Amino acid sequence: MAKTQLNVRIDEELDSRLAALAKRTGSAKSFYTVEAIKQFLEEQEDYFLAKDSLAEFHNSGELAIAMEDVDWDDTSR
Repeated sequence: MAKTQLNVRIDEELDSRLAALAKRTGSAKSFYTVEAIKQFLEEQEDYFLAKDSLAEFHNSGELAIAMEDVDWDDTSR
């Protein structure tokens, strides 16, 4: 996969924490930076998917099912 470079500025405290983690584990700071960005993007994408789905449901006029009416043990599906 092709890679591009991203330059960011972080404060000294965050850089120190990142450097300490990298040193302790033997992984590069860039590894943890990429992992953090991936996790953040996944969480944001999930959040907006849920938010958009909820808005779509509200706009549909459909009725919700009460939690007590859900058959949580139904394994026939």
